[in-house]
Amino acid sequence: MNISVKGEYALQAIFDLASNASAEPVKIAEIARRQKIPQKFLELILAGLKQGGFVESRRGAEGGYLLSRRPEAITVGDVLRFVEGRQEERSRLRRNPDSPFCDLWTRVDLAIDNVLDATSFAHLVREWQEKHNRFVPNWEI
Repeated sequence: MNISVKGEYALQAIFDLASNASAEPVKIAEIARRQKIPQKFLELILAGLKQGGFVESRRGAEGGYLLSRRPEAITVGDVLRFVEGRQEERSRLRRNPDSPFCDLWTRVDLAIDNVLDATSFAHLVREWQEKHNRFVPNWEI
């Protein structure tokens, strides 16, 4: 599966917003800094994600971006399909239907789609927090 830089950055931006516990908008500059995404590119990506209904924006000094739905309601598959297009369409362009591997690659694509569609951003945030909390030293005596 090939994911473009734009797709990867879109996932990182949604993840950053999902991991933001407050209900306050997050500034583009903060997301760009934390996720190491060029700010101008992130502006374009967030504008697209807004059109797709994934994020909403607030104007003004205290403005920024928020998820338009709860992180539980947004899957990795939703975002990738919006940004990258459908996997089947991309796969069909590069596959020879007469190949003995055509059915195999179709099953692989389906398995990937199933994993991506079963993975919400809330799930990713939980996994990431659990992984990083395991390695936090506890200095209590």
